[in-house]
Amino acid sequence: MFQSPEDVQQHFKNARYIANRRICTVVFLAERMGRPVLIEGPAGVGKTELAKTLAEITNRRLIRLQCYEGSTKARRCTSGNTPSSSSTRSCCASASAS
Repeated sequence: MFQSPEDVQQHFKNARYIANRRICTVVFLAERMGRPVLIEGPAGVGKTELAKTLAEITNRRLIRLQCYEGSTKARRCTSGNTPSSSSTRSCCASASAS
């Protein structure tokens, strides 16, 4: 889909999302290799917005998984009780084909 990291950056710009060269390179390489984009960081830095924008520009469904200290796979997949955003350590997201 993307021809270069610059092409990724233009797609993000068209979607009104500002992405730096590093993010665009990761997205380009992940798409080329058929791999998900994994995003980690503290609350409020834009992890979810990046994932939503990537899903939008690639016309794919967003799969979002909240990961935090002390969580287990079973608990993350079955519990509706997720911690508040202030205690969320990371968010792993990928866009998968619909």
